[in-house]
Amino acid sequence: MKLSVNLGENSYPIYIENGIISKCGDLLPQVFSGKRIMIISDDNVFPLYGQTLLSSLKEYECHTLILPHGEPTKNFRSLPEIYSALLEAKLSRSDLIIALGGGVIGDLAGFAASSYLRGVRLVQIPTSLLAQVDSSVGGKVAVDLPQGKNLVGAFFQPKMVLIDPLVLDTLPGHFVNDGMGEVIKYGCIKDAALFETLCSHSSFADLKEELPSIIARCVDIKRIVVEADQFDTGERMLLNFGHTLAHTIEQYHHYERESHGEAVGIGMYQITKMAEARGLSAKGCAEKIKNALDIYGLPSSCGLSVSKLMEAIRLDKKNLNGSLNLVLLHDIGNSYIYASDISFFSGKSTI
Repeated sequence: MKLSVNLGENSYPIYIENGIISKCGDLLPQVFSGKRIMIISDDNVFPLYGQTLLSSLKEYECHTLILPHGEPTKNFRSLPEIYSALLEAKLSRSDLIIALGGGVIGDLAGFAASSYLRGVRLVQIPTSLLAQVDSSVGGKVAVDLPQGKNLVGAFFQPKMVLIDPLVLDTLPGHFVNDGMGEVIKYGCIKDAALFETLCSHSSFADLKEELPSIIARCVDIKRIVVEADQFDTGERMLLNFGHTLAHTIEQYHHYERESHGEAVGIGMYQITKMAEARGLSAKGCAEKIKNALDIYGLPSSCGLSVSKLMEAIRLDKKNLNGSLNLVLLHDIGNSYIYASDISFFSGKSTI
């Protein structure tokens, strides 16, 4: 399946196909006419798929940089190592970076691509469910600071995204559940039918046969939203449903306890509970979200006091001049942006 993100000169194709990593070399000439490529990956993913990718790129001069896996790598301090590797490989502005990995590698390699020599071409090959349905599409690239997640970043669209659902067969169950947090989010904000499909299954294993079409639906929703709002000033904010709380939960535990998808699940459920209490969401919304989270092994609470999370929320990128743009649901599949401030979270003791 091929989708196209239509952004004028920043347009790019997205291919979703089993085994597509082995076809990368055949597809690259659509977007790249150079010869030198740097593949940036991690020590979990590269041993599994690096050789398949390299075998498809025999016509190119390929270099590789393998980084430690995990969110702590998505740190500003990782950038000098990446820039040094790019310089050592003599990558020029006519060359290409391929990000082969999950969301951490996609974000980190993407930010390096956006800033090295003021920008070199980027191809995303996402290997986690979360990256396939969300972070590889849309051009948001970033690194974390000690004070918070994604606080240094850029909008930098890839030239191509290659999504291979088969790589999920080697993904540990924990990371499958992690990705389902973002899949559930898409149903919540834009597609009640997708949400109902997710809830009609009993587990990820039960859902698996439908996974390629579900990935495609999530990517298509994101494509539509990004086309309408490339730089995150309006409609695209809806993609942040659950994220105001999620990012603070992740940061509080230094990205070592709840994964991103788990934190998003908690954030979606908890903020919807608060919205219901204020009459801002339909009754029963939060319980429907909790049911979906339960099916896919995701938590709905983390036991943290709200007061401990307030400082991180104050630093959130969505906190503008003291005003906080929160994403809420009228009902499942129907989301909206609600202008509030940090006081929205007062009266709630624990998340």
